[in-house]
Amino acid sequence: MRVKTSAAEATPPAVPQPSRPQRRAPRSGAAGSGDVHPSPAVRAEIGASWDRVLRSGLDPEQSTESVLLEMDEVERRRRASALNEVMPLLSENLVSFADTAQQIVVVTDVEGRVLWRRGNTGVLRRADDIWLAEGATWAEESAGTNAIGTALVSRAPVQVHSSEHFMRRLHNWTCAAAPVRDPRDGRLMGIVDMSGPVSTFHPTSLALVGSVARLAESELRHRHLRAIDRLRSVAAPLLCRLGGRAVAVDTHGWLAAVTGMPPVERVPLPKSMRSGPVWLPSLGMCEVEPLPGGWLVRVTEGPGDGPRRRVVLDLSRPHGLSVSVVSAVDTWTQRLSPRHAELLYALALRREGRTASELAEDVFGDATRTVTVRAEISRIRRHLAQVLAHRPYRFDEGVEVEVVHPEQLADLLPRSTAPVVVRARTA
Repeated sequence: MRVKTSAAEATPPAVPQPSRPQRRAPRSGAAGSGDVHPSPAVRAEIGASWDRVLRSGLDPEQSTESVLLEMDEVERRRRASALNEVMPLLSENLVSFADTAQQIVVVTDVEGRVLWRRGNTGVLRRADDIWLAEGATWAEESAGTNAIGTALVSRAPVQVHSSEHFMRRLHNWTCAAAPVRDPRDGRLMGIVDMSGPVSTFHPTSLALVGSVARLAESELRHRHLRAIDRLRSVAAPLLCRLGGRAVAVDTHGWLAAVTGMPPVERVPLPKSMRSGPVWLPSLGMCEVEPLPGGWLVRVTEGPGDGPRRRVVLDLSRPHGLSVSVVSAVDTWTQRLSPRHAELLYALALRREGRTASELAEDVFGDATRTVTVRAEISRIRRHLAQVLAHRPYRFDEGVEVEVVHPEQLADLLPRSTAPVVVRARTA
């Protein structure tokens, strides 16, 4: 039996479109005058991106053309990237869908340089016209608001559709991107993006890209655990024969075996780890020897021993927050979450120290949130116990503290709502 449907019933439901910013014409015909602003109704992440791009001085009428890396350099970066290990997985789970949807998959490094492109052949040719090509840069400061560049800054999945792009030349494109982090140390490895003509917009693209990025991280995590098991099989018999305190860790500091001391999940290591004497903030002076896939670390002095230290709190880049401990022996650097950066910034401003309730007021604007503060400070002290004291919380008196601010104080921890940061931004 044939069932008839009316024209209204047969029409597919409209695909919801993301909100779009509207541009006002620049005054006096000056394309670069900066009199270009998103409407108040635009999504917060797009508005924040436009603000950053406007301050950088980009012209919305200019091309997205960039100087391409030589293919030898692109190949070198591919080999050096951990994403190279999961490209087959990304291709299997995303490229076939993108090809069918008349889109392409783009994978970049942490600078926004395109390392891989896959997908619909026709769209690949069109992508060349906007310089979405291997070796090109798609950071915000070069290409304006776009999914790749904005995800690099926000460290979160983002979709940019049509005129949400800052550059007019990109209004015929839609893109969704998600960051991929290294599960071994939390550092950003690159961006996975799906882009295509504006007519190919689909509301599930962002969720799909985000899911595939998490799948890639999960695969890297499994590979890491297998590597730890291999290191443990070598290190455990060796540590059984040693006296004193010692640990075996992989190249990222993750524990494989321990003797003479309580186990820890991870030992923070300096960027340039080497054999010989090394001062580690969590252990003190140590003697380090290489192992296959890691290091043997033998503690030679107590954690309170060692040379005078200086702490550098680097808040100059919102996507590169870090704290470094500098001594005459070595320099050790730890990346920071935005919350830990807020807490350390508050302590750097008040060298006399802060109670848990005072820190809660500084960071949350609520003096009763002491439980959260104590938990976060406890996590920080796992890495900075040798320079960070408590009762009250403070940097040790013998430690010199330097805070590196962004060029514009208004850019200090731009996503932070902590009162101590907001006061500094508006000072």
